[in-house]
Amino acid sequence: MKTKDLTFSALFVVLMAVLSQFVISLGPVPFNLGVLGAFLTGLMLTPKNAMLSILVYIILGLIGLPVFAGFSGGAGVLFGMTGGYIIGYIFIAVITAFASKLTSELSGPTRLMLLTAAMVLSLFICYAFGTAWFMFLTKNTLWQSLAVCVIPFIIPDLLKLCAALFAAEAIRKRIPGTLNA
Repeated sequence: MKTKDLTFSALFVVLMAVLSQFVISLGPVPFNLGVLGAFLTGLMLTPKNAMLSILVYIILGLIGLPVFAGFSGGAGVLFGMTGGYIIGYIFIAVITAFASKLTSELSGPTRLMLLTAAMVLSLFICYAFGTAWFMFLTKNTLWQSLAVCVIPFIIPDLLKLCAALFAAEAIRKRIPGTLNA
């Protein structure tokens, strides 16, 4: 792995840890900016490096470092009610990174529409994985789980998606050719 790739991958691990600390408690699933971090990781890194960054973030949390929402960490968090959503960050970052790479030769509205569609799909997969995990642990019904874990987060997460697209484009203009195109 090149030094540049390693440095940027580490930077996005830190970004995930920092953004996850902006928390508003809404019940069993906290509102935080982890999804924004996962989107940015996917938009800015190659698929391999995006996956590596999210995996390192998860491993740091698993061993007890307070990188998850609300300065939490440990196996209890990762294997708890919200753990499926944390693992879902892998889907967000990797699918977004693949879409970013595949659409890098396109420009304008076509690229934006395809990239946005892939990001929405990745968010849906994160929701599906996290909600299934939540249902398994809590024994809640699908509708109970969606009401608590997904519906309150749809609009904020779509806003995070838009913010990630805007931020990634601004960063690319300032640092051309250094990150996932």
